Amino acid sequence: MTHTAETGEATGTKDKDYNLVWYVEACLSNALRMETYIQDAERDKDTEVAELFRKAQADSRKGAELGKQLLKARFGS
Repeated sequence: MTHTAETGEATGTKDKDYNLVWYVEACLSNALRMETYIQDAERDKDTEVAELFRKAQADSRKGAELGKQLLKARFGS
């Protein structure tokens, strides 16, 4: 079985464009997941773990924002 790389023919979207959209969604999804983990850690009074998840959430938000800026620049507002 041969594997053919998707080049936009099947989806109508070029790989790099799809990848960028996926990246933004993944970052936003992770930021949302981190909120649950932060609440779990706070409920257990584990400030060290809560802080780790806050930092991860901030990184995910930053990644999403950077990705959204690229999307906006490439596809307009």
